[in-house]
Amino acid sequence: MTGKRPAQLMATTRTTIAPPSDRVRLIVASSVMLTFISFWRAAAIVLNDLGSSAFYAGGIAEHAIGASAPWFILGIMLFSFSVRAVYVESCSMFTRGGVYRVVKEALGGTFAKLSVSALMFDYVLTGPISGVSAGQYITGLMNELMQVANTSHWLPPALMDAHGHPFQFNVDHTSAVFAAAVTIYYWWQNIKGIEESSDKALRVMQITTVMVVILFVWGIYSVVIRGIHLPPPPTPANFKFSNDALGFLRGSGLPIFGLFGILMAFGHSILAMSGEESLAQVNREIEHPKLKNLKRAAIVIAIYSLIFTGGATLLASMLIPDGPRTTLYSDNLIAGLAMYMVGPMFWRVAFRIFVVFVGFLILSGAINTSMIGSTGVLMRVAEDGVLTDWFRKPHTRFGTSYRIVNLVFALQMFTIIASRGNVITLGEAYAFGVIWSFTFNSLAMLVLRWKYKGERGWKVPPNITIGKTEIPVGLISVFMVLLSTAITNLFTKSIATVSGIVFAAAFFVIFTVSERQNLRKHALTARQMRDHFQLEHQDEISRESVAIRPGAIMVTMHDSANPVALKWVLAHTKTEDRDVVVLSVRMMGVGGPEYLSAEQQSFSEHEQMLFTKAVSVAESFGKKVSLLVVPAGDIFAALAQGANSLEVDSVVSGLSSSMTAEDQAFHLGQAWEALPEPKRQFNFFVVGPNGETKVFYIGPHAPALSPNDVQLVHRLWLNMRRDPSVQDLHHSDIITYALSRLAGQYAREKGEILRDLRNYRAAESAELRMGGQEYAGLQPGTGASESAGVAPRPPHGL
Repeated sequence: MTGKRPAQLMATTRTTIAPPSDRVRLIVASSVMLTFISFWRAAAIVLNDLGSSAFYAGGIAEHAIGASAPWFILGIMLFSFSVRAVYVESCSMFTRGGVYRVVKEALGGTFAKLSVSALMFDYVLTGPISGVSAGQYITGLMNELMQVANTSHWLPPALMDAHGHPFQFNVDHTSAVFAAAVTIYYWWQNIKGIEESSDKALRVMQITTVMVVILFVWGIYSVVIRGIHLPPPPTPANFKFSNDALGFLRGSGLPIFGLFGILMAFGHSILAMSGEESLAQVNREIEHPKLKNLKRAAIVIAIYSLIFTGGATLLASMLIPDGPRTTLYSDNLIAGLAMYMVGPMFWRVAFRIFVVFVGFLILSGAINTSMIGSTGVLMRVAEDGVLTDWFRKPHTRFGTSYRIVNLVFALQMFTIIASRGNVITLGEAYAFGVIWSFTFNSLAMLVLRWKYKGERGWKVPPNITIGKTEIPVGLISVFMVLLSTAITNLFTKSIATVSGIVFAAAFFVIFTVSERQNLRKHALTARQMRDHFQLEHQDEISRESVAIRPGAIMVTMHDSANPVALKWVLAHTKTEDRDVVVLSVRMMGVGGPEYLSAEQQSFSEHEQMLFTKAVSVAESFGKKVSLLVVPAGDIFAALAQGANSLEVDSVVSGLSSSMTAEDQAFHLGQAWEALPEPKRQFNFFVVGPNGETKVFYIGPHAPALSPNDVQLVHRLWLNMRRDPSVQDLHHSDIITYALSRLAGQYAREKGEILRDLRNYRAAESAELRMGGQEYAGLQPGTGASESAGVAPRPPHGL
């Protein structure tokens, strides 16, 4: 576990399944090892999902309800403060909140499966709608550049048709191709194993913020110059519902008026609020004080999304004329907004290119987020016994849950092909999962107000107390608005209703059948499992809980077919002198629980095969090993925390199929740096398939000085000692003084020092190559490992 708080595991009741005395003891940690992030990074992760809707929500809403749509988008963004408050309350009760956990706690397994089926519809459609929207922005830019080039007589004849018009890409079909290509790319990345980095999310939001500032400063200036022309007020008289927006009411002759009309318009704007579920998923990783930082993140998200999504939609309505806004720019409003600013055409086109670039970053990133999120949700229900182990079987090469990734990918590709790149159709369907997941979550929280009387960190206001009864006015109000909107959508969103119900029903059937198969399977195999291992669920891992001596060796194992690291360790270790711990990290993705109940958590078939192989290998060497399962949100954080908690001297891992040994050491070094004090240094061995080994120090270490460096220090010492005032000078004094002086210079002249250092390293590398020597340090590009507490060292025996 990394971060600002001690490496402790959530307390659960210790349980032991007692086997015959000669069986191998296996420790299963009851809690997940986590990394912790600031509320800024948490907000950035959520906004990467939530902010993507700003690029398409306004156009979809206006297509459905008419020119007053910006007011409803603003209303949705204000209402999202209340919905976000419901998530904050649920997260104050459950560290890992989310729809599945909350609904199951309040309403039981059946409603939980229904809610997560709707949530899956939301997650699966996030990818296609984001990809298609990004394609719309890129295709629109290419077509516009063709027009500009033709006007300026720069376009070659090959790109013009017989009538002299510039070639134009079919917007929908080209967008679909783009979305499919990006989805295929992220599918392969997720098959190999890709982490959702808070650093990347923060960088994307920083770039997006630059665009938002320019957009609003320039947009407000343009409005002042041209005059303020607000969209028509959100009254029933101004509603212009399209035929698609009427849904099943089309042709019924029923009048649309009053509150029902407002609910219809509200429902057709609800997708602007998609992505709220991500707040519950990142809550577990928010650093201490968790609740305070969670509320900070929620406020940042709320204000940012209100300004970006709501403000940009309103500005587009004020600056872009009705004709171009509803035709040419209906699917890429922000790009159209850039073209209708006050100023030279060159700068407008340049800003539009920047808008498209930012849109590509955030929208294509949302595709990856949707895959990670939906995979994480399915992993969560799989870990709860709702999906069979067949879905969780790891990839033979990469170790990822590739069958779940493949399922999500197939559903997203089908959605892209079926929609043919029509973002309006995707938006209509998308709203189903959004509104029903919110409705189930708010209903569950309302039930828990009466069902669960324990302490809460925070409650949705206002609450009125009459006698001893507390009436949650705020929570009831949020639920009633969501339920009314959801029911209205059933009748007015025919595409969403049909596709959403079919999709949710299919997943519900899969969940139900799989859960029954799991119950039968585990009832049959429970006895066999106990015959193999003595399962002990521990509250926290330590030397005492695993029963090992200080200075042990921890070896990771994830592939039962080729346990090369374990074989190497056993071949080089006398287990009479040093203990060996075989560690398997059970990855808990987005949506996973914070702690694992021994009664609810099954020991998977993969883990049984893994440790059966580990015991078999140990027996073949005639040596003893200890076995440990550790759930974690990040594998390197788990290794760093596990090594620290078990007080090991060495960690041994096989060479990753997706990164070099230096990269593995770098990531482990970063995880070690994030550990709270006190923390121990250790060696990290990376064993290749052919037995070749690289070894790295993890933690502060004395640098490996070359003979020339030692001679230089010695010459300086000899020369300086000639001065009578420093007769007691030592070699270490020279090094300490040089480092202190460099630190002072670096604080004053950072850029110059870094430039000189780069030039020095380049010169050293060139000299080594010309001398026919091999560079003994980290390879170019991995030098940052030094700052992460990592240094290479010559391989040697354990």
